[in-house]
Amino acid sequence: MINRKHFIRLHRESPSHAGIIVCTYDPDFVGQAAIVAQPDLAGQLLRVSHLS
Repeated sequence: MINRKHFIRLHRESPSHAGIIVCTYDPDFVGQAAIVAQPDLAGQLLRVSHLS
């Protein structure tokens, strides 16, 4: 869990940001990569979890 909690707290305290994506640790970095098909992430917090 490197520093994802810090970014979640940042989102709560200051919701006017360009967008934040947080994820759980997974040594398979290629498999964990996510393509976000949203035109505007401003103010959003996206969570990606390891599901294997």
